[in-house]
Amino acid sequence: MGFEFVKELPTPDMIKGLYPISKEIETVKAARDEEIKKVFTGESDKFLAIIGPCSADHEDSVCDYISRLAPVQEKIKDKVIIIPRIYTNKPRTTGEGYKGIVHQPDPEKKPDLLAGVIAMRKMHMRAIAETGLTPADEMLYPENYGYLSDILSYVAIGARSVEDQQHRLTVSGFDVPAGMKNPTSGDMSVMLNSVVAAQHGHTFIYRGWEVNTNGNPLAHVILRGAVNKRGVNQPNYHYEDLMTLLNLYGERNLQNPAAIIDTNHSNSAKKYKEQIRIAKEVLHSRRYNKDIHTLVKGFMIESYIEEGNQTIHDKCYGKSITDPCLGWEDTEKLLYEIADNC
Repeated sequence: MGFEFVKELPTPDMIKGLYPISKEIETVKAARDEEIKKVFTGESDKFLAIIGPCSADHEDSVCDYISRLAPVQEKIKDKVIIIPRIYTNKPRTTGEGYKGIVHQPDPEKKPDLLAGVIAMRKMHMRAIAETGLTPADEMLYPENYGYLSDILSYVAIGARSVEDQQHRLTVSGFDVPAGMKNPTSGDMSVMLNSVVAAQHGHTFIYRGWEVNTNGNPLAHVILRGAVNKRGVNQPNYHYEDLMTLLNLYGERNLQNPAAIIDTNHSNSAKKYKEQIRIAKEVLHSRRYNKDIHTLVKGFMIESYIEEGNQTIHDKCYGKSITDPCLGWEDTEKLLYEIADNC
């Protein structure tokens, strides 16, 4: 029972001072942020591919993977904006298992949060410096956002976090798009309530300060499927689901209605190869209905160098140690197909 206070961690400003971004990264991020923002405001008809490993477990293999995305991005840049997933915080349903590089810079060693915060920032910075692609991450801990606020171009709020008030209010202070996933129950009203909260300004406590926010007009939804009371997966990417979401958006006075479709998780029942079929179905729905075309702005896809997954101790380079992912060959083909059909 009780807490053991192990060490006081440096503030985000301290870490940024020790590991500052270069002027080049600052310039790249500003340009990318503007390009991505225009997708959500409707000024651009480009499609988003938020794609990468389930968890960013090893810096070398993650940066290798992103370096493979870069030439593909150059070829499809007129149609698709690739945002690499560099997920350094991993929610765990039971609290057990690998929680991401921010907890364990070495997945086989004990947690070290100080080393993890540094490793998290350095990996993101290296990926941008080597590829010019600014990344996405999941905000598992609202107080950690400041460590990456000058780096990220997109933030996701997970299904287990989206009902939490601190997550919602923190998003209201972001200046980049934030995707609010439907909760594991699948309740779209809960998901949209989180967008309402995120798009409004608030006064609240953040990292020991009383803060004010102005609201984030780029907050939107992510459909990731659901699990019913019997533990059965229920997808929510079908045409009828998208029409339901359109109608629910229409009942609310929200800015920039938008949806990202998560092709894995409960939409695929974690059958990772199904992501390809799911993407094709959603692309068909966009072509069939102009309102769905306007609403659905992109995909969230789990992909790595090697397909499938492994245990932490297997040590296969570029293979997920959490949820199974598409391999590189399928990933490259899928990205070109998205560009041809979005």
